[in-house]
Amino acid sequence: MSGVLEVNGLSAGYFGQRVIHEVDLAVQAGEVVCLLGSNGVGKTTTLLALSGELKPMSGTVSFAGLGPRSPLHRRARRGLSYVTEERSVFKAMTARENLRCAGVSVDEVTALFPELEKCIDTKGGLLSGGEQQMLTLGRALARRPKLLLADELSLGLAPLVVDRLLTAVRTAAKESGTGALIVEQHVRKALKHADRVYLMRRGRIELALTAAEARSRIDEIERSYLSSAVLAEDRAPE
Repeated sequence: MSGVLEVNGLSAGYFGQRVIHEVDLAVQAGEVVCLLGSNGVGKTTTLLALSGELKPMSGTVSFAGLGPRSPLHRRARRGLSYVTEERSVFKAMTARENLRCAGVSVDEVTALFPELEKCIDTKGGLLSGGEQQMLTLGRALARRPKLLLADELSLGLAPLVVDRLLTAVRTAAKESGTGALIVEQHVRKALKHADRVYLMRRGRIELALTAAEARSRIDEIERSYLSSAVLAEDRAPE
């Protein structure tokens, strides 16, 4: 596998205050990597800094030959797709029009998510939360990105939909060589699809494991790194 993303000593934050400190991580082509930790430890800040939306205070981010301060639009042209925790759907446009604006094929997206076929001419604002997230992720993956950054794909969604979204990420890694770094609250589900895991606490990476190692230590990980609120979501009945 080849390196898609290399991060060394990354620190970033807001108004001069550091939220993440000396973060080191890497993502290889065709690999799904989870960034896990309780609420407020700096996971979203990390993704914002990696995407170019937040300027780092120090450290290096190497992606597609670009420097650590390259903006999101430049990284997107080089093969970055960033799915934020807010579903980025144009609500006044139909699902078909949303895809046309993004310049991606309806057929490619509905191949990933056949559930969208029946609502492809429905306005985005009338789609269910799961349909909106499938549309958002399908649009991102149809670009066949080198790197996918995804922040809480499953937020507020039913377990069956979560499985569909995570399976699509795994398929993109396998079939298109996309490297994926995902922040996910459904930890046990995410670990079924991941290759490696970084565990974050107080803005620092404290542990790096293979997904198999993380699964074998899941009780310890939940106890030491994940908040009770996250656990309540993760253990919702399936």
